[in-house]
Amino acid sequence: MYSTYEEGEIDAVAAYCQELKTSYWLPIEMVAGRRAVSLRIEPAVNNQRSAINYAEQYLLPGAIAQLGERLAGSQKVVGSSPTSSTSRPS
Repeated sequence: MYSTYEEGEIDAVAAYCQELKTSYWLPIEMVAGRRAVSLRIEPAVNNQRSAINYAEQYLLPGAIAQLGERLAGSQKVVGSSPTSSTSRPS
C-alpha cells in the first residue's frame, strides 16, 4: 500500500542512501502529495535542467548515519548526530 503526506502531517522526510552512505533532508513542500521522489546524483544526459532534484541540494549536513552489520546480518546504528550529542560517562 502506498501513502502520501500532506503539509501539517510532517515537517520533512529524511532519507539515507546506503550505497552513497549519505543522508538527505527533503522539505515537506517537495514531498507533499507525492508517492515517490527522485534525487539525481549527476546531470541528465540530455542536459535537462527543469523539474530535476539534484541530491547535492538536499544533503543533510552533519549527519552520521553509518549502519554496521552484525554477524547475524541485522543492522544497528553506530553513530549519532551531532557527534557531540552523546554524553561521556563521568
